[in-house]
Amino acid sequence: MDLNPYELDFSAPFDEPLFDSSSDDELELTLVVAIEEERLNNERGSTSHCGSVHGRIFISRDILQGHDRLFHDYFAETPVYSPNLFRRRFRMNRSLFLRIHSAVEAHEPYFIQKRDAARRLGLSSLQKMTVAIRMLAYGVTGDLMDEYVRIGESTAIESLKKFVKAVISIFSDEYLRSPNSNDIARLLTIGQNRGFPRMLGSIDCMHWKWKNCPSAWKGQYTGHIREATTILEAVTSYDLWIWHAFFGLPGSHNDINVLERSFVFAELAQGRTPQVNYSINAPQGNKRQLFAHKQEEARKDVERAFGVLQARFAIVRKPARFFHLEMLKDIMIACIILHNMIVEDEQHLYLCADDFDYEQFDGIQPEPISHHRTPQLIEFIQRHQSIREEGLILNFKRISLSTYGNYMASDKNL
Repeated sequence: MDLNPYELDFSAPFDEPLFDSSSDDELELTLVVAIEEERLNNERGSTSHCGSVHGRIFISRDILQGHDRLFHDYFAETPVYSPNLFRRRFRMNRSLFLRIHSAVEAHEPYFIQKRDAARRLGLSSLQKMTVAIRMLAYGVTGDLMDEYVRIGESTAIESLKKFVKAVISIFSDEYLRSPNSNDIARLLTIGQNRGFPRMLGSIDCMHWKWKNCPSAWKGQYTGHIREATTILEAVTSYDLWIWHAFFGLPGSHNDINVLERSFVFAELAQGRTPQVNYSINAPQGNKRQLFAHKQEEARKDVERAFGVLQARFAIVRKPARFFHLEMLKDIMIACIILHNMIVEDEQHLYLCADDFDYEQFDGIQPEPISHHRTPQLIEFIQRHQSIREEGLILNFKRISLSTYGNYMASDKNL
């Protein structure tokens, strides 16, 4: 049989291409997907006992045991530690702490004990507030309280932030207010009985070192002590009560600059200060030395208040470790409010305890603010200028010298 060479089929298995590009691509993609899935499964297996953040280790702290220990040590009917040790470690009596605890817990939901997704009880309000108070009182880091209270460092810092904001929001209107008419009359009487008439209180500034001040701000916040600081201006009376607090200016300012920028004369410039009647005699002789000596004695009130504030709350004595200025402000103002609450609560331990009967409110409501040019605004500007007029200040100093001299002369005649 003759075959047509043109009809012969020369195809054979060996004639197929040795490599199929499309199948190889699919195989390679399948291998890549399998390797990636295996890697993800390994990561999930390795972090099955870690926290929600990758790399954070979960620690079973036994939170309930920490609460029970804290409760039996300080808050049970028969606590392990005496009331004196409670006051030493919490800087206040237990009754005052429980009062603050109730108010803060009712104001801030963060301090209410809750259950997590696994229905386990979380940290109690006593644990969170104890950590906040200890950090303020001892100036320690949040990690130091973990072993006793059973609370993590990040949670301790969050508790401190929430606590100081709650204290300011709840108690600032009552424990960080300007003196009313009754307060001014009483303070003037007490000042006269102490030998320094016409004196309401002492004003001075205190510097707080800022360890973690941002590098871009260090030049602005570095003053005469060659370290970054923030300034607190305060007005205190002889009983250690702090009537005025202005905090946050850079440490490069001096006391006069701080006074110019603070709101200590705001109500005086607005004409809303309480009216007080008194008489001033004409100057008689040079009594500057005697006046300066007595003034040195009286001005120690504010220095003493600063010392007590730093002794009670070591966080404002040690260098500040927080990065944000707003956090430093909240800590300082909260410490001052707690200081005033402790002063009021322990008034029976001070001399002249009858002088601590502070009227919390005088019924005067602030007037609505006007943004138009009104006669009140012109009067405010005039008062503001007259307060800072140098001649008026010198005249006031001469009158004060004369008044004090007459007072001492009349006292000797008696």
